[in-house]
Amino acid sequence: MENITIKINGIDVSAPAGSTILEAARLAHIEIPTLCFLKEINEIAACRICTVDIGGGKLAASCVYPINAGMEIWTNTPNVRDYRKKTLQLILSNHDRSCLSCVRSGDCELQTLCKELGVDSENLYDGDKTPSTLDESATHMVRDNSKCILCRRCSSMCEKVQGIGVIGPNQRGFATFIGSPFEMGLGETSCVSCGQCIAVCPTGALYEKSSIQEVVAAIADSGKHVLVQTAPAVRAALGEEFGFPIGTNVEGKMVAALRRLGFDNVFDTNFGADLTILEEAHEFIHRVQHGGVLPMITSCSPGWIKYCEHYFPEMTENLSSCKSPQQMFGAIAKSYYAEKMGLNPEDIVSVSVMPCTAKKFEIGRDNQAASGSPDVDYTITTRELARMIKQAGLRFESLPDESFDIPLGIGTGAGVIFGATGGVMEAALRTAVETLTGEELQKLEFNDVRGMEGIKEASYEIGDLKVNVAVASGLINARDLLNRVKSGEADYHFIEIMGCLGGCIGGGGQPQQPGYVRNTTDIRGLRAKVLYDSDAGSKIRKSHENPAIKELYSTYLGEPGSEKAHHLLHTTYVKRKINS
Repeated sequence: MENITIKINGIDVSAPAGSTILEAARLAHIEIPTLCFLKEINEIAACRICTVDIGGGKLAASCVYPINAGMEIWTNTPNVRDYRKKTLQLILSNHDRSCLSCVRSGDCELQTLCKELGVDSENLYDGDKTPSTLDESATHMVRDNSKCILCRRCSSMCEKVQGIGVIGPNQRGFATFIGSPFEMGLGETSCVSCGQCIAVCPTGALYEKSSIQEVVAAIADSGKHVLVQTAPAVRAALGEEFGFPIGTNVEGKMVAALRRLGFDNVFDTNFGADLTILEEAHEFIHRVQHGGVLPMITSCSPGWIKYCEHYFPEMTENLSSCKSPQQMFGAIAKSYYAEKMGLNPEDIVSVSVMPCTAKKFEIGRDNQAASGSPDVDYTITTRELARMIKQAGLRFESLPDESFDIPLGIGTGAGVIFGATGGVMEAALRTAVETLTGEELQKLEFNDVRGMEGIKEASYEIGDLKVNVAVASGLINARDLLNRVKSGEADYHFIEIMGCLGGCIGGGGQPQQPGYVRNTTDIRGLRAKVLYDSDAGSKIRKSHENPAIKELYSTYLGEPGSEKAHHLLHTTYVKRKINS
């Protein structure tokens, strides 16, 4: 594409024709502040914070205004700064300013901009305010419209990235608010609990329902044995909450922090991931060899599962009957581990740390209580764990590196890559290939299913069988892929679907990054690299070679797909209606 030259703050800048002023400014290392803008998702110039002078005192929103040859742009004049400041003051005139008690205090994009532009508690405009009415109808989150700035990031993410659209602007003018159709509570809609709306909200208008108090109370109860499992994606992102660069593996410090929070055992969900592969690979092979329903689709992502139940109920038979790694782990903790340690399952409090808000919905599903009590009692997000660490006064950056407890802390490289899109498929292929051929794989990497593309396809020769596979992340991509399957356009044997773009590393419970970081940094790619590097450095990289998994089957479960395994590790699904 042809480049054109403009001037920004008196400096010549060459940028591709068709670029916006915001994009051109970044090429000159000038960061124009934004609030509502998300690249390719929410480019609507609603907040006007990115306003610049395009000549003669004329102002324009840089996020949508295209550059023209010869333009002279000023991004930091007194007039521009005053305009942005007044815009913030107007936003604050209708904003619940109880910042000290807000979950986003210190990590709020609106608060940060006010500090940078010198907006204080004085000289603010007074006027009517949106009442602080909370929507707590959903299992996983709360919406507080008194802190909403109507940026539309949440509704754009819900509609354009997830393809659901259960939230959006209702009414008009000053009465406008973000809500669900017909003013339904979010819990009454076909929301899938993915939490992507929370992930992009710049303020405290959306936040997950916290289980911190319940977990702290359980730890303080001397009659309870409280154990915790952590998903692979958590170690790839938790450090961001403590100033570590995106893409830092903080597994050792995370384990040390959890011990110091008082958990009796600190385990790794990778154990549950390896167990999932043994059961899922067995199920897939059985379906192929005995005429079962194909394509078989993975069941690790609870947001995807609920989406399938609502929007593709006719394909619930295609879903693997395997529980997710979180739930498999919980079931084994309250059966095998309880028996091994002489514990009463009812005295075990099973806690999970997940990158996912949909896990809060999953723990309450039917058939998720194999021991007679919930497989997992409480699940907290990566963000909630960070809050617990800060509340406890732990200096995370100074903690030593410690290792998971055994036996349920033993995981493989195959288990750790579950956190990235394509990881479940790759882990399953490692086991399925060796099981079907009886031969050892010489190369463990299945690069065709790696990467951050929304949809990936590949075909593999496994013995005498040609297996067509597909991988999708982000529910709008899942929709497109499944429509191709339904129409007969695509023919697959095995499909992996993750509800969030990039998989769990991009989950709705992960650390929130400001808009300018989301727009300029490959956050998902950097987090995924942590997992693939961990896999490459693992001594054991195949789920079926996990010694703790071998011990579990030889002494307790028998074999994959056994009656006992099916009772503990498999589940059922429901066909739901669409309410939106």
